[in-house]
Amino acid sequence: MSQPLLVAFVVFAAVMFFTPGPNNIMVLSSGLTYGFRRTVPHIAGITIGFAFMVGAVGLGFGTVFLAYPVLQTILKYAGAAYLIYLAAVIAMSEPVTPEQDNRRGPMTFWGAAMFQWVNVKGWVMVIGTITVYAGIARFPWNIVMQVVLSLLLGMMSTSIWTLSGSSLRAFMTSPRAVRAFNIAMAALLLASLYPVFKDA
Repeated sequence: MSQPLLVAFVVFAAVMFFTPGPNNIMVLSSGLTYGFRRTVPHIAGITIGFAFMVGAVGLGFGTVFLAYPVLQTILKYAGAAYLIYLAAVIAMSEPVTPEQDNRRGPMTFWGAAMFQWVNVKGWVMVIGTITVYAGIARFPWNIVMQVVLSLLLGMMSTSIWTLSGSSLRAFMTSPRAVRAFNIAMAALLLASLYPVFKDA
């Protein structure tokens, strides 16, 4: 095992997981709107969904995208369209009171897991993880290590971002303040699409 490469991968992954991106912005907003407990399925979906994607691509699924580049383009624009929809949903979200019947609710486990496949930042992370840091260990142990580290760092980062959002609930008690916060988060989510259209 290459320890210097392992350290480099942990630094790379920590930066990518903890910096603002679609996943973190969505759980931050969900933490404020719905609280930490109701956002747990969203956290689990992101964490497990992304780690599964790392494993699937690392074990050979990525060759499909190399063989058919048009699939990458389809995923990229499908992801962009879905992100625009999510930004609109977040912008219109209002604080939820315990007695309120909110049918929309936070994102589900499966919704969050499937979103990873159309998340542009997620694909940047997966490609960097699989290609640049393949020499951490011999195959398939390198993929196992990358999946385990993705699970740990993913759970930590999304939990911290969700807790940050839920901690704001005590201060942002007015619907107007929550709406303004969610609109700002929606704007950041749309800003994360810049690399998609820049390369178009």
